[in-house]
Amino acid sequence: MAITTEDLKNLLVSPGHIKEEDFEKILERTEKVNQIKKILVEEGYISEENLGTIIADAIGYPFVDLRKVKIPREMVEIVPEVVAKSQMAIVFEKTPGEVLKLATTDPENYEFIGMLEKKTEKQIKSHYAPPSAIEASFKLYGEDLEAEINKLSESFKEDVKEREESVVKMVDLFLEHASASLASDIHIEPLSDKVMVRYRIDGVLYKVADYSKNIHPKVVSRIKILSQLRTDEHAAPQDGRFSFEKKDVSFDARVSIMPVTEGENVVIRILVEEGQRLSLEDLGLSEDNLKKVKRASSKSYGMILAVGPTGSGKTTSLYGILQFLNNIRVNIMTIEDPVEYNIDGVQQTQTNPQKELTFSTGLRSIVRQDPDVIMVGEIRDSETADIAINSAMTGHLVLSTMHTNDAATTFPRLLEMGVEPFLIASSINVIVAQRLVRRICEKCRKSTFLNEKEVAFIEEDKELSQSIRRIAGKDNLFEIRFYHGEGCQACSKTGFSGRSAIFEVLEVNESIRLLIAQKASSEEIKRKAMEEGMASLLHDGVSKALIGETSILEVVKAAKST
Repeated sequence: MAITTEDLKNLLVSPGHIKEEDFEKILERTEKVNQIKKILVEEGYISEENLGTIIADAIGYPFVDLRKVKIPREMVEIVPEVVAKSQMAIVFEKTPGEVLKLATTDPENYEFIGMLEKKTEKQIKSHYAPPSAIEASFKLYGEDLEAEINKLSESFKEDVKEREESVVKMVDLFLEHASASLASDIHIEPLSDKVMVRYRIDGVLYKVADYSKNIHPKVVSRIKILSQLRTDEHAAPQDGRFSFEKKDVSFDARVSIMPVTEGENVVIRILVEEGQRLSLEDLGLSEDNLKKVKRASSKSYGMILAVGPTGSGKTTSLYGILQFLNNIRVNIMTIEDPVEYNIDGVQQTQTNPQKELTFSTGLRSIVRQDPDVIMVGEIRDSETADIAINSAMTGHLVLSTMHTNDAATTFPRLLEMGVEPFLIASSINVIVAQRLVRRICEKCRKSTFLNEKEVAFIEEDKELSQSIRRIAGKDNLFEIRFYHGEGCQACSKTGFSGRSAIFEVLEVNESIRLLIAQKASSEEIKRKAMEEGMASLLHDGVSKALIGETSILEVVKAAKST
């Protein structure tokens, strides 16, 4: 169980370990449990060992005093540094029976412990250790990323062989560290006086290191070699991919290199591993929306479109549907740009404009391969739209993406591409519009009520205020409970950990088909769909904010973006 402030007070005051007035004095300074523990020890109210033993006994786990334990290097490396810091945990011993002993501030962090048991294929025995002791043990990892980069930069001044080895180590270090940090992208950006390295974690960019500009051409060259790109080309964009494998780290990466005023800008996308891919049930669809998508996916013909801006998770949703459909009796083929994840049992093709293999030409060839299900990476021109819709009407289930603001605006967009209204009406089964929002950290999530400034902001938006009142079932906005993340070690003080999606699923029924055939506006189509039960992006987002999955500000930023 997690120790609350009240629990800690009962554990220390009732047995007489400290005076109640002393505890109340500390409580006036902070209500955070870990901070209270730190003050108690630092100001001499109780020793760290005694405090740790009391808490460990209360939660039913053994206490370990890490100051008296010599932790072998091979134990430290079992948990990557970034993960250890986020989970406040470190492996400190292995028993003769191959059981790993874990020191942690949260011995009941079952999700992390289960992951560690799966990774190590060993039983984990949890021990309680105070936060300060866990933090002190992190020095065993050695230098942080920036210090290591600085050291490698210094060795670049040595002979040619040293330079080459330093560059290889530097690129490997970026890749390993980014993977351990659960980053989705690495940005290597040349500035006027240096090169900045940033990671995108949960949709937000964080600076992690700098290095000297004189090293940058060598770093870019190394990445080009890994990606099998031209090392002598510096004036044109290049795209590639590679597989990285070192120690316990392995993943596929997609590379984009773009010439900019200060040199060449590099972005490396770390592609998710097989075991981390989301199934259809894991996407975050509401029960009603999930039924709509499954109903459309179970048809042998027609089209399913995922729509939204770049980076809204459209491809992830389509892969979730592909996994739902993938079985030995179905022939699934794709044409993608690029192929992001390999799926066993699915024949995937990457576009190659140099070989005249585009979405439209690839789609023409795919329909001759006797497919049951076809996925087209994106419909971005009239030719691809025509072939995709004709395929959907001739016995194929077609999946694709488009860039539109919401589900209803997809129909006018297809009309602009020259597709006949009756073809659109008869071919599309469902449209899934989506956005990504940051998920509130479960470790530090707290309930909260809106203040006057926040209520005034919400009242300015009639649609937003009405949605909140309707879904919450209360008229007074001040009485509606929301949630926020206070910021902790697990989320690097951001209050958020991971991302979730909000959805708008428009199922095309007879009344919607009639409006499409009549070239009705997107506003009319959306109004009709909502009358018949469609939940808007805003509605889905507010619902998730009210149960603490995300914050209301995240929902407003996502659902109101165009």
